[in-house]
Order: sequence, then C-alpha cells, then structure tokens
Amino acid sequence: MDAVNLHFLSLTLLSLLHFSASFTPSDNYLINCGSPSNASVFNRVFSADPYEPGAAGSISLTDRNPPPSSPALYRTARVFTRASSYTFSIKKSGTHLVRFHFSPFVAQGFDLKAANFSVSVDGFVLLRELHVRDSVIREFVMRIDADVVEIVFAPVGDSGFCYVNAIEVFTAPEDLVLDYGAKLVGANVVEYKNLSSQVLETLYRINVGGSKLTPFNDTLWRDWVPDVDYLVLKSAAKRASTTHTPNYQGGGATREIAPDNVYMTAQEMNTDKAITGAKFNLTWKFPVNTNSGHLVRLHFCDIVSPALNLLYFNVYINGYAAYRDVDLSVLATNVLASPVYIDFVVDSDSSGMIDISVGPSDLSGSMRINAILNGAEIMKMVNASNLRAGTGRKKRSIWILVATVVGGFVVLCFAIGVFLLALKRRKKKLKPQPAESAVWTPLHVYGGSSNSRTSERTTLVSPGTNGYHFLKISFAELQLATNNFDKSLIVGSGGFGMVYKGVLKDNTKVAVKRGVPGSRQGLPEFQTEITVLSQIRHHHLVSLVGYCEEQSEMILVYEYVEKGPLKKHLYGSGFPPLSWKQRLEICIGSARGLHYLHTGFAQGIIHRDIKSTNILLDENYVPKVADFGLSRSGPCLSETHVSTAVKGSFGYLDPEYFRRQQLTDKSDVYSFGVVLFEVLCARPAVDPSVDREQVNLGEWALEWQKKGMLEKIIDRHLVGKIKPSSLKKFGETAEKCLAEYGADRPTMGDVLWNLEYALQLQESRPRGEQPQGCDINEPLTNSIVPGDPSTNVRTEGNDGNGSSEINTSLVFSQLMTNDGR
Repeated sequence: MDAVNLHFLSLTLLSLLHFSASFTPSDNYLINCGSPSNASVFNRVFSADPYEPGAAGSISLTDRNPPPSSPALYRTARVFTRASSYTFSIKKSGTHLVRFHFSPFVAQGFDLKAANFSVSVDGFVLLRELHVRDSVIREFVMRIDADVVEIVFAPVGDSGFCYVNAIEVFTAPEDLVLDYGAKLVGANVVEYKNLSSQVLETLYRINVGGSKLTPFNDTLWRDWVPDVDYLVLKSAAKRASTTHTPNYQGGGATREIAPDNVYMTAQEMNTDKAITGAKFNLTWKFPVNTNSGHLVRLHFCDIVSPALNLLYFNVYINGYAAYRDVDLSVLATNVLASPVYIDFVVDSDSSGMIDISVGPSDLSGSMRINAILNGAEIMKMVNASNLRAGTGRKKRSIWILVATVVGGFVVLCFAIGVFLLALKRRKKKLKPQPAESAVWTPLHVYGGSSNSRTSERTTLVSPGTNGYHFLKISFAELQLATNNFDKSLIVGSGGFGMVYKGVLKDNTKVAVKRGVPGSRQGLPEFQTEITVLSQIRHHHLVSLVGYCEEQSEMILVYEYVEKGPLKKHLYGSGFPPLSWKQRLEICIGSARGLHYLHTGFAQGIIHRDIKSTNILLDENYVPKVADFGLSRSGPCLSETHVSTAVKGSFGYLDPEYFRRQQLTDKSDVYSFGVVLFEVLCARPAVDPSVDREQVNLGEWALEWQKKGMLEKIIDRHLVGKIKPSSLKKFGETAEKCLAEYGADRPTMGDVLWNLEYALQLQESRPRGEQPQGCDINEPLTNSIVPGDPSTNVRTEGNDGNGSSEINTSLVFSQLMTNDGR
C-alpha cells in the first residue's frame, strides 16, 4: 500500500488564515489533492498535494473543462488504483474534525462517478462502497489519540480505482464533544456517558429560522442550511430574529459550538393563527438510516422573551419526552439571550426518520404559551463493532476478548444452573404453566395490563367474561406455521416487527406479525390491535385470527391478504398498473371500512394511521384496512374531540390535529384525502427527491385541483382513460377531505357516497355533458339518501323530464339503510 507522510509543520503554517482569535487548532492539515499548487477557499489555504508525481498506484487528475462556478479545490483530484494512504502526524491528541471533499468529473480516461471505494481513518472504516454522483463533503468528528493517523483509500469491486479532491484534518475545540451531559432518549431518559469515544458522522446542520450559512460565517468552517424543508407544518411556526450579538456570558455555548447567526434566529410558535390558549408543537422531520444511534444537538437562545423566566417548553424526540420544562434562564445561569445547547442520544427506528418537536410546558401560563428552537445538528454514531478495518488499538481488542471469554463463561454457568433447576422442578411433577412474557406485561382479560405504558389504550365494549383467551395461539404452532420464522417467508416489516407468511394446521393462510422486544410500537399497540380487531368484523377490515404472548413474544396473527399493500400497486414495485375502475373500487371499499369504524360503535373508532401501506389488497383486489395499533375510541356524545398526543405518519397527518392535539374522525378523513391523491397521481405522500413545491403530495395536488388542472399531474397510465366528470368529482372529494379545519371536511359516509358517484360517472354512457352535482358542501336540491343524517349530501338532479339519470337505489344501495350510520 502506497503512503505519503506529512511530518512537516509548513503545511500547518500555510493554513492558519482567518481562524477565530478564540480558537487556533494545534493540528491543521488542509490538502488540495491532486494539485501541485495551493488553493484558497473561504479564506483558507489548502496546500499542494505532497504526493510525488508518478508515484505507483497514484494519478494526479485535472478537470480541463470545469463548470464556471466550480471552486478551484474541485478541479483536481488524487486517483488511486490500489489501496493507498495519507499519513498525518498529530501534535495533540483529542477530538478532531476530518472532512473529505468529493466532486466527480471526467478526465484522462477516468469517470470519477464510476468509482467504488472505501475510506478508513485510524483503522476504522468510515465510508463503505462509496459512489459519488455529485459534489459532497463527508464530515466526521472523532477522537484521535495516536501520534500518527493514517487515512486509507481502497477500491472496492470492479471499479478498480478511488479518488479524493480535498482532505481536512484539524483539532476540534476541547468542549465540542463532552463525555457528560448528553441525555439518552427512550421510555426513560438517562445520562449517556463517554460520548467523545464515538465516531460521529454529520448528517444535518440546521439554522432554524435563518438563512444558509457558509464556512466563511463559521469559525469551524461548517455549512448550516435553513429549516424550511424539514419543518412539518410551516403555518404553525413564526420566524424570530434579533440584531443583537448573543451574550456568551452564560457559559452554555461558544462561537465554536455554533456561530452567532444561528443563535440570532429561531422559529417560535405562531400563536397569531392559533386559538387563544391552544397548545401545539413545532415539529421537524429528518430522513436518516434505520436502526442507528444518533447524536441530536439542539441549540437555544431566548431571543423572544423580554425578561428572564418567562419561557418554559418541552422537547420531544421520536415521540419521547426528551426534556420537560426547559427553562433557558436557568440553563444560561440567569443571563437573557445567552446561547445554550443540549445533547441527546437517540436510536432511529425502522421508519428511517428522526422527529424533533418543541411545545409548551405545563408551567407556561395561559398568556405565555411558546416554544423555540434556534438550531439543530444530527450526527450518526458510527457503529464501532463494524468499523474495525485493521489491527489498531490492540489493547482495547485484548480487553474485548477477555470480556467476551469471561462473559461466555458466566452465561454458560447460568445456563447450566437453569437446566438443573428445570430438572429439579420436573422431578417434583409440578403442573405446567403457560409461559408468559418476561419482558412485556402479559395481556390479561379485558382491561389490559396495569403497565403505565398503556395509558392510551383504546376503550371499547368489553369482550365478555372469557376475555381474549379464545384467540390465543401457541408459539409452537406459529413456529410450525412459519417454518421457525424462516426469513424467506418475510412479506413485510414495520415499527412493530417483521411480518411472515404462514399456514396454520387447518391450512389457513395467515400473516404473522412478530413484535420486537423493545420496539417503539410495543405493548400499547399490541393490546390495542387485539382490543379493536377482536370486536369488529367487516369485509373491508383485515381480520384478526389470533395472538401469542408466550416466551417473551408479542405476535399478532391476521388473515393473509394475498396482494399486499396498495402502495406497491401504485408505484415503485413493478406491478401492473391498476385501471381507474380498480382504483375507484379500492377507494370505495376502503371508505366503507373506515365508515364502519367511525359509526359502528357508540363512540366509534378512529384509525389514526390511514395510508396506502395500511390498505391491503386480496387476490381479487378487494381492499382491507389494516394496522390498528394507533387506533383510539372516538369522543363521547357529550364531547367534540379526544385530547391525545399526536400520532400518525408524515405526509398524512391532519394539520389541525397536529396543532391542537385534538383528535376526531375527521383526522382519518384528512389522511384518506392524501391517499386519494396518491391513488390518482401514483406517487408517495412525501417525496424528498422532487422539487421543493412538489415534496408534499397533498399540498401540491391541492394547488392543481384548485386551478382546475388536476389532469396535468395524474398517473401517466391513466391519461386519456378517466372521464372528465369522474375526475372532477374525485378531485372535489379529495379537496374537501384536505380542508384545513375538520369542521369543513365531509364524513366518511359522505366521502363514500361521492366516490360511488365518481365510479358511476366513469361507467355511465355519456348523454352530452353530465350534469354537475353531488357536491359535498352544497345543500340538497333533490332526493336525500335515506338513513344519512348528513344534510349536505345530494343525489343527481333530474334531467328536466322528472326522472333521475342515475338510479340511486342501485348505485348507492349500501347507503339506503339506517344500519351502520
């Protein structure tokens, strides 16, 4: 492996321009890779590449036709055709920032976009199978204790080469990453220790409420981007700013933690548009890798209060209360507008999102409801168990080996003890007892566990004295049904766990959803699903076959729905496109199921997570609504809503529910409206890969609907195949579902009626232009659907000869009865 040593101090002296007087790094290497000359970027000097010309396995590459805006730093690159390295001498051990600049171009027979390679630092593989399609900076914060650090670039696979445009290695301020003070967020918040031993990869740096900040504005040469692309509900937030420089006397943060401009802007609650005294949260969502640890650093500076001790708020991360009753006056040691930051360590789940929310505390007076956020950073905690590339740090490896051996011996002794105890009990011929969960509180007869985690349990009609025991299925039977949970039988996954296809002893095909102990969708969702599904039966709702809670397991068994989620049949999975009639029938069936949920019980049931992945299709494309883990019983007759923490899926969430934390069945109607546009346009509810104005499907499609140009954005497979009258009725229905306020939205019964009508318009033979009608919010002009208490639903008007063009008794027969409404 070729290497170049940088054991000279001149490079450091060349690159000390424009550092803050308060911070001068001991180590400061900035390399303009592949170039024989220096390059100045943001008043920083990147030194010429020390690699010798013609070094074996190394090529200096120059872009002869760079774009006019391309920085000089990205017009050259060092290419390696075999594993090669840069080596840097380290003057002061401790936390360092390591940055790699990659900007692909084509030159001298090399297309840098085709490179496939890995990068390791000090024996840790930081980047695996890296493919770079556009200019990017990959930054890592890591502790370096050795006198010399080696950065290795190695080709992977058939590409045969790797490259880099620039490298930065410099000492970080001593207080950039502290070993104490971080909060490990989960069901219980505890302190996370030894944070500096983690290797951190920067994913996001957000200047909340402010504009983009370039390295020129930051003493550590960092980029900060605005928060608008990540803010869930923009109307709930109001930008705040100050012209006063932050007062750092509070001692909570320095300019190296974040620059002045981050602390001089913020987002606060937009109480101007809220009902007086209403409490809601501001939420930001960030896509991340699934099932990984992350450091979330939040920056605060009270620039909105006229005096101390007026602002109290809560911080939530991934639905957990990460920090309650934050008082910035106390954190800043009673200095107003003094910057502070709080570190949180959190695991991402299978959703691939990190949610950050701030909302008012119960300590807030009714006249001082507010919450703020000035900045946010998210860094992935690179998994040390997967990082080892070389031998490195042998002493630590030895201790790991010793700990493994000792731990294995202890586990072996424990296993022997358990085995002997089991034999002893068997000799006593004790009556065998069914195994119950050692991790989860077992599900008891109706009423559930006393576990505090089930405080949001759905309240429904009692199933009777026998409880749910008639639904129990043994773990052994489920092992047999799934071939011991064979991975080849996995048909889906979610926050609760994996879903397996199985066949019971009576040849019934089932879907077996096996919970993961410790999953965020744990015991409450498990109990809610059983509570709801054991009491409902409907053609368009997935049926519960049984459940199992033996041997620390939480397993739900459903009827097997052959064709899987609706989402897969709309986009991204290669299935044949659905016809417009099929799509309408799927929407109609789903609406029937939801209508039954909302009206089939005294209080009704609110699903709370309607989306295309929770609508399943059987072998005949009959839809069945699934996943009732977040369901809640509706309000009592004397109530208008249920007050509850916000739950749901990004892109489908009712904005009024989000703002006010008041749940009604109209929240399901809003989510269903997004599904309607998803069915029509065949694209995800949220798509970060498209232009900003198109990211949120509901908002984007609503704009085209209001312009009367919905046909411009429909699925290309439907172009020319939808009758204008059918499309118009469908678009109007979706538009009403997405009304900002629940009171302006139709009921699911009204939605069902209009979808049936859209289908009839599609299938009827046109006799000229179809008459307009059946508008959700227009008064009745002709016949009223019997049994429908809503007076804002009408049937098609007469054609002038006293006869209706559409026979409502045939088309809407399922609504011509008082049952179920």
